[in-house]
Amino acid sequence: MAVRIRLKRVGAKKRPFYRIIVADSRSPRDGAFIDELGYYNPTTEPVTLSINAEKAQAWLQKGAQPSDTVKALLAKAGIEK
Repeated sequence: MAVRIRLKRVGAKKRPFYRIIVADSRSPRDGAFIDELGYYNPTTEPVTLSINAEKAQAWLQKGAQPSDTVKALLAKAGIEK
């Protein structure tokens, strides 16, 4: 089973808000997920980003692959693989 760390879109139309989740790579974007690591709000100034570093590090150690966007967000938060 390939596990990915990716964004799940929540929020209203034209008002994006994302949760950073761990999910099976075959599940749909807003479908079932395994664990929630934090959230990302691109509409605020400055951008709001909150990630549980311990959980993220644990999932990366287990082999979860972050998406390109989440990889950039993890780097911004100072979390390395």
